[in-house]
Amino acid sequence: MKKSYLKYILSLLIFGSNGIVASYIALSSSEIVLSRTIIGSLFLGLIFIIGRKDLHMEQIKKQWFYLLGAGVSMGASWICLFQGYQLASVSTATLAYYCGPVLVIAAAPFLFQESMTASKIIGILMVICGMVFVNGSDFLAAGWSMGLLYGLLSALFYAGMIIFIKKVTKLSGLESTFIQLIIAGLVIALYMLCVQHGAMDISGKEIIPILFLGIVNTGVACYLYFSSMQALPAQSVAICSYVDPLSALLFSAVILNEHLSLLQVVGASLVLGGAAFSELYPFRKNEI
Repeated sequence: MKKSYLKYILSLLIFGSNGIVASYIALSSSEIVLSRTIIGSLFLGLIFIIGRKDLHMEQIKKQWFYLLGAGVSMGASWICLFQGYQLASVSTATLAYYCGPVLVIAAAPFLFQESMTASKIIGILMVICGMVFVNGSDFLAAGWSMGLLYGLLSALFYAGMIIFIKKVTKLSGLESTFIQLIIAGLVIALYMLCVQHGAMDISGKEIIPILFLGIVNTGVACYLYFSSMQALPAQSVAICSYVDPLSALLFSAVILNEHLSLLQVVGASLVLGGAAFSELYPFRKNEI
């Protein structure tokens, strides 16, 4: 379990650097998402070939519905999120997107028979308050918009992705990640065919950050993410997922010298404190 937590947190920290790497790429958001998905899939496929690993086709056939649902949800979630970035502020779309873990926590007692403990309730309330402190000012300034709606749709698909992948069993993390990335790539490619005309224009200086984003931030990170997720409770997955936007905020402040307000610092502390409290504090009484 400790190993799974370490792999999961590491994947979230890598995801948190997506914005830093993407800042060196001049492609549109949808082109970035498509390229990272294709490269990530090819990288994992290469691992299969080098390691002479075989796909367990019998289990894949038995669980095709859950794998398909997870892959489609992943692709749709990324599409809606980046569409939200374009139509609203990044903070507003991010705040809406991270309503997804709350949906997973609410569904976990019914779908996975996980008890809702007092420590998890307190922890998630702290995390939600922290996210509001971090991104709430931009949300209040922007108000309701199509960008916010896309952010909420991305949250819904995010919750669906978590729920579907938690249903997958008897497949290695490498197998399930490889299949999901392929399905997500097909979904994103179909979306691109519908909304974009012409080929992607990639300059020479963008090749290295694109490869890094595809191999490390997608292939490696998604493997760590999905392989650890299958071994962790759904509620823990949801609560700890807030390390992703928090790390993105901190990386931006440290590497890109973006200013953090006092309210954002307080919010970041609440996010970290809430996630740690929900997982470490042994308050198991009065389960719901």
